[in-house]
Formats: sequence, C-alpha cells, structure tokens
Amino acid sequence: MKLKFLTLLCGLSFVATAFAADPELKETDKAMPPLGGRWAFVPATNADPALPRVLLIGDSISIGYRPFVIKALAGKANVDAWPHPLFQSEKLNQALKKILQHGPYDVVHVNLGLHSVAEGRIKPGTYEPLTREFIQIIRDTMPKAKIIWANTTQFTIKGKPTELDPVKNPTVLEHNRMAAKLMAELNIPVNDFYGLLINKLELGRGDTVHWTPPAYQILADKATASILQAFGQKAVAEWKDKNCETARIFETDGVECHRVDRAAGVRGQRRIRRRNSGR
Repeated sequence: MKLKFLTLLCGLSFVATAFAADPELKETDKAMPPLGGRWAFVPATNADPALPRVLLIGDSISIGYRPFVIKALAGKANVDAWPHPLFQSEKLNQALKKILQHGPYDVVHVNLGLHSVAEGRIKPGTYEPLTREFIQIIRDTMPKAKIIWANTTQFTIKGKPTELDPVKNPTVLEHNRMAAKLMAELNIPVNDFYGLLINKLELGRGDTVHWTPPAYQILADKATASILQAFGQKAVAEWKDKNCETARIFETDGVECHRVDRAAGVRGQRRIRRRNSGR
C-alpha cells in the first residue's frame, strides 16, 4: 500500500511540474500573454504507448487551437505541447534541446513567430540561420520525425481586428516569406495559417494577436489534417454550413461533400469547393 501511494505521489508530482509555468519563459510585453494557458511543457493525458506521438510547438496561438487538435486526434495520437514566448535565438534553440528529451516524436508541428516581431528582437540577417539551426536540432535529435511548419498569423490594430497593424504585420509577412523559402529548401511542408485567416479577420479577439474559437477551429483542422497526412492517413473534418448540413471533408482529397439524409437513410453526394479555399 505504501509503495502504491509513493508511486501515485511521484506521478502527481510529475504532472504538476509539467503543467507549472516555466520561470525561464517570460514575455516582457504584457500585450502578449499566454492567453488560455501557461508557458510550460504540457504532456499528453492518458497517453497510449501504442499510438504515435505528436509535439505541438508554438506561441499562445497554439494554446488556442491545441484542444481542438487533441480532440481530433483522440485515439489516433498522443499529443504533447510546448507553448512558449521565445523567438528565434540561441536561447530558443537551447530550450528546444531540453524539450525534445521528452521524445521521441513521430511528428513535430511548429508554429511560432509572434514574439519575434517586436523591433530589435532578431538582429538583421539572423532569422534564417537561427531557424535553420532550430530545424536541424529536431532532425539531429529525432531523424525519423516528420516536421511540419505553420507560418505566423496576423498582427492587427488593438480594438480593430479587421485592420492589419501597418508596422508589425509587414514583419510577419517578411518572416513568413523567409520561412517559406527555407522550408521549401529543407523539404518541409508549410501550413499557411496566415492565408487561412487573412479573409476572416473578423474572428480576431481585438487584442492585436489572439482569436476566437471559430478561428482556432480553422487552424486546428489544418494542423490535424497535416499531422494525419504525415502518418499516411486521410483527415476527416466534420462541419456544418448552409449548403451541406452535416459534411465530412476528406482534407487530403479535398472536394467531396457527403450529406446524410437521416429521414430516408440515404447518403447523397455532391461536389463542393475545398474547405480551406473559403468555400
């Protein structure tokens, strides 16, 4: 009995430590909080050792879509997460080495960049080599892991979520451009989070960077589809709209909308546009 109690106590201590905020991860900009979570490594709950493992790396945007990804991958993958406020730097790359000790992982999904926008944080000419080193650390640590890069979402004007910040958003675009070029060179797929939300800015919270649940669902659908594709599976997302009440979209195929007529017990089928093209 005493041994079981000590084992349980150790387990609870590990979980508490994992979810506790990391004192080394601080953001001095009060406008960039870890909305909805903490800056800390979060292990998968009730992990099944028979399932593949996924690591979500990101800023507070990843905190927003993480629950949707975890739900979509339930029974398909164990999802760990590392939300942090770091930007491309040696500090980030050294912290990454420690986080990867929780691996190995089958897929690593990376979505960071908002904290790199403030002037002076990244010295000219260092974004590309630091990002390259970041990717190389993952590859050196886990050669078999598949990496997915998701670009950075928009900076908008406070209180005006449909208006892009004329100073900070151009930096987002430039960093996304450099990252896209590097990922193409390294043969790493890119999830265009920026493109998914550029015509849906009304879904922003109005605090310059964060989003409402519908926007996070959009990002989660894309992240989930890319992760399952990395596993060699087809992603199925269920959604509703006025043209197809209950639809199941095969993201990797893209165009089939299947509607179920429950009254007649008949399954109809018709073609629609890809969901991520704005329908």
